[in-house]
Formats: sequence, C-alpha cells, structure tokens
Amino acid sequence: MPKGFLALILHAHLPFVRHPEYEFCLEENWLFEAITECYLPLLDTFQRLAEEGVPFRLTVSFTPPLLYMLSDPLLQQRYRARLYRLLELAEREVQRTWADPAFAPVAALYRERLQRMRHLYEERCRCDLVAAFRELEAAGRLELMASAATHGYLPLLDLHPEAVRAQIKAGVETFRRFFGHDPLGFWLPECGFQPGQECFLAAEGIRYFIVETHGLLYASPRPRYGTFAPVYCPAGVAAFGRDVESSKQVWSAQEGYPGDYDYRDFYRDIGYDLDLDYIGPYLHPPGLRGHTGLKYHRITGRTEHKEPYNPQWAREKAALHAGNFMFNREKQVEYLASVMDRAPIVVAPYDAELFGHWWFEGPQWLEFLIRKIAYDQETIKLCTPGDYLRLYPRNQLSTPSGSSWGWKGYHEVWLNGSNDWIYRHLHKASQRMIELANAHPSAEGLRGRALRQAGRELLLAQSSDWAFIMKTGTMVQYATRRFQEHIHRFTQLYHQIKEGRIDEPFLARLEGEDNLFPELDYRLWASSDAQRAPKKLAIRPA
Repeated sequence: MPKGFLALILHAHLPFVRHPEYEFCLEENWLFEAITECYLPLLDTFQRLAEEGVPFRLTVSFTPPLLYMLSDPLLQQRYRARLYRLLELAEREVQRTWADPAFAPVAALYRERLQRMRHLYEERCRCDLVAAFRELEAAGRLELMASAATHGYLPLLDLHPEAVRAQIKAGVETFRRFFGHDPLGFWLPECGFQPGQECFLAAEGIRYFIVETHGLLYASPRPRYGTFAPVYCPAGVAAFGRDVESSKQVWSAQEGYPGDYDYRDFYRDIGYDLDLDYIGPYLHPPGLRGHTGLKYHRITGRTEHKEPYNPQWAREKAALHAGNFMFNREKQVEYLASVMDRAPIVVAPYDAELFGHWWFEGPQWLEFLIRKIAYDQETIKLCTPGDYLRLYPRNQLSTPSGSSWGWKGYHEVWLNGSNDWIYRHLHKASQRMIELANAHPSAEGLRGRALRQAGRELLLAQSSDWAFIMKTGTMVQYATRRFQEHIHRFTQLYHQIKEGRIDEPFLARLEGEDNLFPELDYRLWASSDAQRAPKKLAIRPA
C-alpha cells in the first residue's frame, strides 16, 4: 500500500470546426495540429508503456466535439492530406539542412517523428483514434471521462436549468455512443461549477467531477482534508479538488517546466522564417503564413535571439523535470500521510493539448514520470478518481462553492466587456428551445428533424470557446462569426417550426454542415423534468 496517490488527468477538447463548404479552412488546423503534435504522441506513449508492461493508470476526458471530429470521414481525409504534405516538407528539410550541423539533426528528428505518426495513424489505428483510446481503457490503463455536449460554460447557462441539463445529458449520451458504457466521471468545462448543478450529474449516474482548488477549500462545510480527499455532494456525487503545487509546476509560464530555456520554442516556426516561394505550398491554406510544426530553435531566454534546438539537451531536461516532479509529490504525500487517516490523493488535471503542442517535450516528460513512479520509488502510486472512490467509499459530506479554473478563479474569462453581449442571445435561444420542446412532445418527420437541428445549433452556440477566444483576442472574427451563425440558424429554424413552413433544403444543408449528435433528442430541453429536482442518489462506491 503506497502512502498516497497521484491522479494525472488530461482534458482533451477542441471546438467543433468542420467546413465542408470550403476547400481550405484555416481553423481546421487546430484539429490537425493537435492530432500530429498531441493526440498521436500521447497515444504512442501510452501504447509503448502498455506493450512493455509498465504499470500506470491515467484519466483522460474527451469532449463530444472532439470525438465527432476525430471520427468524421471528411476531416480524417483532410488530415491525411495534411500529414502527407508535412512528410514531403520534412523530407525537403532534411535535404535543405544536410550541411548544417545544428539544424540537420532536428530536421531528421521531424522526418522520423512524422513517419512514425503516419504509421500509427494509418496502419495501427486505421484512422480511428477513438477506438485506440477505447482499447487502452479496456486494457485497464486509462479511465475515460465524459464532458458537456459542446463545452458550454455551465455556470453562465444556469438561468435556464434545462439548458444545463441538456449540455450534461447530451454529453453523457455521446460518451455512451463512442465508448459503449456509462462514464464514472464528468469533466465540467473549464472546471466551472455552480452549486446545484451536480444534481444533473447525479441523474446521469455520474460518480465524480473535478473542481478548482478554492471550489473545494471554500466548500460548506469546509473539508477536513482540503483538496487531498474528495467530498460527497448531497446528491451523492464526489468532488475532487485540483492540487495547487502540481499545477503550478507544469502550468506556470514563469515557474513551470515548459518555460525552461532548453525546451523547443513554440513560436519560431519555418512557416514564418523561410522564403514564401519555398514554404508556401506546405502552408494551410497554401500561401498563408502560419505554423507548420517544424521549429529549429529553443526558448533560449526572454529575448528575440533564439539558439538552435538540441533534442538531446531537451530530453535530458525532461527526465530531470520528471524526477523533480516525482520528488516533490513524494515529499508532499509523506507529510499529508502523517496527518490524515487515509492515503491522500493529489489531483493534477491539465489540458491534454499542453503535451506535445504547446510543450513539445510534454509526452517525453510524462513517459519519464510514469516510468519513475513505477520503478524508482514506493511512496506514491498512479490512480484515477474512480480507483480512489473504490478504495475509500466513505468521505465527508460537503457542497463545493462556485468556481472555475479560469483567470481569477470565477467567471470573468467568459463574462466580460469583450463577450458579455452573447448571453442575451443565448438565454433567449434557450428560452425558445424550451418552448419548442414543450410544445412538441413527440414530433417526427420533417418537424422532428428541424427540432433536432435547432438543438444542435443551440448547443454549438453555447460553446465556451467563442467567449474564450473573444477574451483572448485571437481569431475573434471567426469566433464572432461562428456564434452569430449558430444563433441565426437557430432563430430561422425556430420561426420555421412555429409557422409550420420548414425549408427542407435549408435544413438539409445545416444537417450536412453541423452534423454532430445525429441522434439528439430535442426533448432534453422539455421543462417538466428540469422543474423537479433530480432524485438524489445514495452515496455508494464508484
């Protein structure tokens, strides 16, 4: 029995971006880059560890938009075309840099890496990454979590409980569709929690969720063990709190590992550095400067001058940082175990896209950490929140406070002067969707299709990504256009349904473009069930 446990949680999410109406769409790069730089490297790491018999348990959450995009034949085809262009570019880079002692090894690294990712994607996974992660779960290596339908920021949708319930229920149903079983855990988008919303999780059989540190520290009554043991909400769902120390070591731009000067610099890319005549055909869309993923410089320091990237130095630093992270968790757990009546759990959740995309060496660091925990110490053990609840089914009863893991810890990222205008439209659309669901308890045929599509458009408009992008100031025009499009499409469908004049060609076009949730039940928004508090579940082991 170890003295304590470490729960590493990777949250995988991207907004739903699929544009069959365009030959090239710049924003589809978000998915293509994440597959090449994050999801495939992580999958490669997990499969290699499993094949070598290295013991590990991790938790991974997948949001419905990402699941549908990873499984979409059109996006799979476009990704393969993108991957082959990168392979051709990497081959040309090996030839271009062959006489450069600093850059030639890095170019060779990229060529080998892309060849390995192509083999993994096409031959081992047959373009089905979801199935590959499902196999790792079946092998006992991963615990997969569900999430809200379109990553809607639930605390700010709370004006209409039906809207919150629909986000949760559609998310859980999508998880069942892709993974074939009920989820134990649920990732609240942005760790955004509003007291009372856990009742909707309980109604879906969810056993646990994750909250930000102060969401648990300010719970009522105050938890005896802080964030190092879960609490049960009155509805019977367990809440785990994020650990401050382990988060800072990885997340912090000033103190975290990814900012080390030996690691690869994210922003210095040949898509900006090389002559456009040479690099233009490999950009996406062609000729528009952007990231290719081929980068030859290390962070170096807080200066415009960047030294060449040295993969060996970076690998050694990843091993060093993994050892440091493990050492700190050991000391943390040793102290906690001395003052608690149970083995503590340190919950360390991160955005999955950090590993490999923003932090190129992240998957290496993770592999070093898993191996070191498995073989170099006996103080801590990797586990999942579900594992911990099975080991410790009795926990304190408490209600977490409203919170998020956004800037300042509450709702300011998603509700501020740059994006506050969207909520009057979201609330009005939610009200109208509830009206439609109540008025049509059993619609079929063309009306049923229109009601389902209205639900899809509302869910897509509710995505927290649009408000987040507006706040950060990147791709604001795209986020604004997407939000307005979904609200406009919903409004058109609403009036067509109300007036009994549904435009079938218009509806068919929307079904072809916004094609996620194919079996969406528009009655999720019916108010009768949401007006009654969901039945509380008996507290029991996961």
